[in-house]
Amino acid sequence: MGALPRTALRLPVVVRSEQYGRQGSGVMLTTDTVLTCAHVLGPAYSAWVSVPGLHASVLCQVIWSDHRLDAALLQAPKSLVGLVAYRARIGHVATDRPLPGCEILGYPRVQRYEDGRKLESDQYRGTLLPLAGLIRRTMVVELDAPPAALESDEGSPLAGLSGGPVISADGLLGIVREVPRGRGHRRVECVPLSALAADADFLVAYTQATGHGFPSLVALTHHSSTDAPYEQEYGEAVAAAYRRTRIFGLDELGRRAADWDLDTAYLSLEATSRDPAATPVPQRIDDLLAARPRVLLRGDAGAGKTTLVWWLAAHAAAGSLGPRLAELNGLVPFVVPLRALRARGTGFPSPAELPGAAGLMIDAAPEGWAGRVLTAGRALLLVDGLDEVPQEDREAVHGWLSGLLARYPRTRCVATVRPLAVEVDWLGGEGFEELTLLPMRDEDIQAFVTAWHDAARLDAVDEPLDALERDLLQQFRHNPTLADLARTPLLCAVICALHRLREGFLPETRWALYESALRLLLGSRDDRRRIDAPDGIRMSVEEHQQLLQRLAAWLVRGGQTEFTREQALHQLNRTLPGMPRVTAQGTPEEILTHLLNRTGLLHERTDSVFQFAHRTFQDFLAAKEFVEDDLVPELLRHARDQQWHDVLLLAAGHCSRRDLPVLVEGLLAAGSGSRDKDLKTTLYVLAALCAQHAAWLTEGLHARVRKAIVSVLPPRTLEQQNTLTRLGAYLLPLLPDPASEADPRGSSLSLICEIGGAAALPYARAYADAAHAFLLAVSWSTFPTEAYAREVLARIPLDIVMLYITEKDQLPWVPLLRHAPNVHLHGGFAQAEITDALRDLPLKLLHITDNARLTDLSLLMPFAATLRALSMQRCSSLTDLTALEGLVELQSLQLDGMRLGAEELKVIARVRSLRHLSLHARPDLTTQLDLTPLHSLAGLKVKVDGLAKRHVLGRAPFGDRLTLQP
Repeated sequence: MGALPRTALRLPVVVRSEQYGRQGSGVMLTTDTVLTCAHVLGPAYSAWVSVPGLHASVLCQVIWSDHRLDAALLQAPKSLVGLVAYRARIGHVATDRPLPGCEILGYPRVQRYEDGRKLESDQYRGTLLPLAGLIRRTMVVELDAPPAALESDEGSPLAGLSGGPVISADGLLGIVREVPRGRGHRRVECVPLSALAADADFLVAYTQATGHGFPSLVALTHHSSTDAPYEQEYGEAVAAAYRRTRIFGLDELGRRAADWDLDTAYLSLEATSRDPAATPVPQRIDDLLAARPRVLLRGDAGAGKTTLVWWLAAHAAAGSLGPRLAELNGLVPFVVPLRALRARGTGFPSPAELPGAAGLMIDAAPEGWAGRVLTAGRALLLVDGLDEVPQEDREAVHGWLSGLLARYPRTRCVATVRPLAVEVDWLGGEGFEELTLLPMRDEDIQAFVTAWHDAARLDAVDEPLDALERDLLQQFRHNPTLADLARTPLLCAVICALHRLREGFLPETRWALYESALRLLLGSRDDRRRIDAPDGIRMSVEEHQQLLQRLAAWLVRGGQTEFTREQALHQLNRTLPGMPRVTAQGTPEEILTHLLNRTGLLHERTDSVFQFAHRTFQDFLAAKEFVEDDLVPELLRHARDQQWHDVLLLAAGHCSRRDLPVLVEGLLAAGSGSRDKDLKTTLYVLAALCAQHAAWLTEGLHARVRKAIVSVLPPRTLEQQNTLTRLGAYLLPLLPDPASEADPRGSSLSLICEIGGAAALPYARAYADAAHAFLLAVSWSTFPTEAYAREVLARIPLDIVMLYITEKDQLPWVPLLRHAPNVHLHGGFAQAEITDALRDLPLKLLHITDNARLTDLSLLMPFAATLRALSMQRCSSLTDLTALEGLVELQSLQLDGMRLGAEELKVIARVRSLRHLSLHARPDLTTQLDLTPLHSLAGLKVKVDGLAKRHVLGRAPFGDRLTLQP
């Protein structure tokens, strides 16, 4: 099954009420709900609906009807078109000027043939007149031409058109209601969809039938008849550009494996919010994006930021995002890759230039199209790579983005950036929330390894890929150092490729991984495939590197990541005179073609615009060039520029015994000379990272590095804390003693919990007291599961904090913690798993979040005599609350993200002990809430979030015991 095409609104349906012998038209709001006129149905409770040419007649139930509005809603027992994932786009007229180019579709009497026994659809064009029906509150369309007359003078030729859709710019404005006498049948009166959107009973019926709220109305001020077809073409161009990505190490197996479909390649990684009011529980990025209209996403190199942008663009354009991100379906994605703009030398795009920013293979947009999309709030702006704009230009980026969003405030936006490229809350004034991508968990690594080998099998012949996959998964399980190297999708792919090439043997450091990866791409790749100079050029690994690293260094110096063919040729012409063996094999143009075709390191992003396969390889090769050319001092001159920090760090792997002390001492000097505490910390951490992996460095210099790190401990800001975490276990012995007064805010413990792992366990144990119980209770997932339960959680006073359980492997150890009355369960645990784990706890407070597996609350029965507070958030499958009646001590209840109707409130009213009730109503599940069943609970305090006051009924008896937050 696929998604209904964007032209679905142009697919009118036939509605027949056999009981009253009437035939009219209708329009699908979803694939199984139909809107038509009430007068077509009369008082009937059902009607036959068909889509001529696609489906036989289906008997549908009338689930709402209003003869005052003259509209009715029908629900079919199955999809009318055999497809899924379609919701009509709804519009309302936001101007008093005539709106030309509107269309009316349906099955009028004049189109019948074979003596009136068969129907045919018809299509009319006209102008909507916003001021013509004000007094009667109707919508009037005047047809551009009169309809064809009937052979007889009996009745209107447009009879049968009632219920047909009125469309403008591919948005549904209303349905035909009546063709008044006179005016030559050219005036058509219609029911505006805005009237239905204001009717509470209709909204309830629609929500109950579809499981989601009525779509937001798009404001239409003017109309271009070319918008709809162009928008469909634009969506297809976005999908073609972004539905596939290249995965490192697969291209040598064949193009089919290298070009990986994002449906296969995309891995929903975890992230955390920087919101200080939120508990720092990791969540999948899809879930975090769903509730945040504007996001600044931070992530390290290779963490998956660009892949996420591509995935969002491709699926939003196709309308195929899942339930959590369904609100993005149908939005128009504008991708702005800042690296490409810099390579082309163009400025930041104006609204009209947004469709062309990504270099899509499509004609120019109709004049004003992008502005109309932005004005209507239908744009999804995806700004990739804020860090790839030079430091001196970032305020210009800020001004461009904030100005664009101020002009079009309903625009949703995701922007990506490296972790330290911009300060905290850089876009806070524009309503952005900050998320940080987290390293992949062990289970994510396993999923990625399996997907990588599945793709490899598409083209591999006679290779033991099954055995290699099993061996690599085994190595990850038993080698924590290797697993730590694979925490980003890029490095995990590198490891998969090298493991396959080396038949199980792997390098042990980050630098060795990159070096081996380059040798794989530049040398052994063609040798292994027995390809000998297919384009007449054969170069060694070192010769390839000499050319590429000079190009990389030029890019880094210019602060860019993309280049044109002319720019590449200019750099080659400067390098080739020193390489006579290579020069003798071809012209600079032929050498460039060889590099593009054979190395796998350079990709064509758009027509004649190229980039390295990943920026990390660009930085690695640039670092090699600076070190080999004795330019470490030049590197150090850029130490204060975040864009150079990865190059500085990677340079350490290329440094000789003579160069490395120069690099480390230079970073220490730059740090000590900085008054910016965050920058000072960053530079000291870079120095320590360079020193950590040195084969040899004087003890004196090691001591100076340790002293520098100690000088910025404990961290004073979140930026300092995040930077120091990069040092991992190296940092632990340098932290102040728990009994020291040097860390009154407990920042050192935050670092210990962020670093986690077996090495951090003794340090966490040293903090096991009441003062630090909260942070220790929420950090279980970062430590070895059993050891942390026995050595830390069993020692802290869990009766004063909440125990956070986020992993399935934690459940067997919960019985050790019999002093934990307050538990937060986050994730999709099964009911039996929860009951087995908690049965021996003196449970008083239970908080369950993001569990789509629970359908009822029977798991609570073992705690009926002790449970006093219950919170259920985003448990989307929960429908049965009956078990609440047995909770005789329950005083506080919070429900968030479920349908709240009369039956649910009747069950809650039977909890006689209840004193506090908090209801968060999602508009897509609950459009109206009647509190009347709760009147019997004396003294109950109620808080309702998410609904306007007019949609909350039965308010008066509560008085000041009711709090409303729309």
